[in-house]
Amino acid sequence: MSEPDRRGTIPVAGPRTLAYVEWGEPSARPLVCVHGLTRCARDFDFLAQDMVRHGYRVICPDVVGRGDSSWLTDPMDYAVPTYTKHLMMLLAHLELESLHWIGTSLGGLIGMAIAAMPGSPIERLVLNEVGPVVSLPALQRIAAYVGKWPPLPGIEAAERYVRAVSAPFGPHTDAEWRFLTEHVVRRNADGSLRMHYDPAIAVPFAAEPPTADIELWKLYDDIRCPTMVLRGEHSDMLTRDTVARMATRGPCAKAVEIAGVGHAPTLIHADQIAIVRDFLLDTR
Repeated sequence: MSEPDRRGTIPVAGPRTLAYVEWGEPSARPLVCVHGLTRCARDFDFLAQDMVRHGYRVICPDVVGRGDSSWLTDPMDYAVPTYTKHLMMLLAHLELESLHWIGTSLGGLIGMAIAAMPGSPIERLVLNEVGPVVSLPALQRIAAYVGKWPPLPGIEAAERYVRAVSAPFGPHTDAEWRFLTEHVVRRNADGSLRMHYDPAIAVPFAAEPPTADIELWKLYDDIRCPTMVLRGEHSDMLTRDTVARMATRGPCAKAVEIAGVGHAPTLIHADQIAIVRDFLLDTR
């Protein structure tokens, strides 16, 4: 897997910065891809290289607290309104007045928030395993592991951990699991590894333990651009009932269910990439 064509950072809160990687020609059609809660920009390497071949410039940010972006001082700022503000700052910095958006889980919530704004720059939206109802079982599962990881003396231990917490991603090859691990670890001074994100992203979960589904139908109903929602067959995040309702209100999302996957499709495999690509390129 080759490296991104460009890397950049922008200031978002005093000395704190948001990092991003880019693929493709700067003059090409922009596609912004935003990762899930504990993942990072490099999750989209496979999809980005494919989309570049179909005329896109692909921008993949590390949401603050993750990857190469800064950590925040106040853990309670690890929330969708903060992330939305920062991503709007990135769009302004890159002078992106119209774009396509793919958001996995948290990245989809940010995409929904931006797409619902009056005069939103998002012209086509892909919601990967997220919608206007975030289920309590998924919130409880995430709260149980986020911010916590065992000692990781080396990459093999890190991969075992990633395979365990990311089992809902579905079947992947050994090489793909290693890829999914290498970009989400960082090396400590003693040579051991840690996860790439600020453990404090768990603080909002601890401060307000989830007790009910999160419902965001008003936000969803304000979206006007063509929208597609991907659901993993075994998802605990996004129910079939929610997806069915998404198809009949708001932007009336096109729905696709991915077999053999839970939360969330990684968009690494060619069949998953093709589903997204065909939707984004279909401008009828």
